[in-house]
Amino acid sequence: MMHYFHRQIQLWGEETQKQLQSKKIAIIGSGGLGSSLAFALGASGIGEIHMVDFDEVSLHNIHRQIAFKMGDEGKNKALLNAELIQERCPHAKAMAHQCNFQEFSEKNIGVDLLIDATDNLPTRAEINAYAKNKNLPWVYGSVEAFHGQVAFIEESSFTDAFKIVNKTPAGIAAPIVMHIASLQANLALRYLAGLSVKKDMLYYLFFNEEGELITQKFGLPK
Repeated sequence: MMHYFHRQIQLWGEETQKQLQSKKIAIIGSGGLGSSLAFALGASGIGEIHMVDFDEVSLHNIHRQIAFKMGDEGKNKALLNAELIQERCPHAKAMAHQCNFQEFSEKNIGVDLLIDATDNLPTRAEINAYAKNKNLPWVYGSVEAFHGQVAFIEESSFTDAFKIVNKTPAGIAAPIVMHIASLQANLALRYLAGLSVKKDMLYYLFFNEEGELITQKFGLPK
């Protein structure tokens, strides 16, 4: 195992790497963000990863949902991501939950961290309520067009910061999905490894009309 994680061990040592084996996370959503999170975190040494999604792969998903390939249409997204994690890392236990978040929450599975990889505000409100009830932190992420948002939420409340409405996302550029998922994964991994994380801070990233990448940050209400 230590040879597999050699470059991470150079970063934080064997003891921290071993501690990651005891950590459990749930990734809610297994599409664009979820696929990239599965790649980024699935081979990091986290001991148990729960992939949650009721949806099946469609042809229009494949260009931005990197876990899937042509021929995967009609297959469950959570199942494919869990299989991918197991194939890439023998030290992780990945489980697929072919259901929505409410159904997953009723299973009452204990985890250390929830990661939002959904595409709608009502489900994020459900994640927020569940996290508050269980005293769990969670990592929020969203993407649209050429911009995205990410936050590590602990004391703040998502529903105090965002108006919960049903809204169909506009078009999405594939690279921004991977970019936001990478930031989510970094926050999650730092937290699970016991490193410092700036909490309850919303980071908003976008390309302006000149193509410059802008990052803004805002404190979330507590």
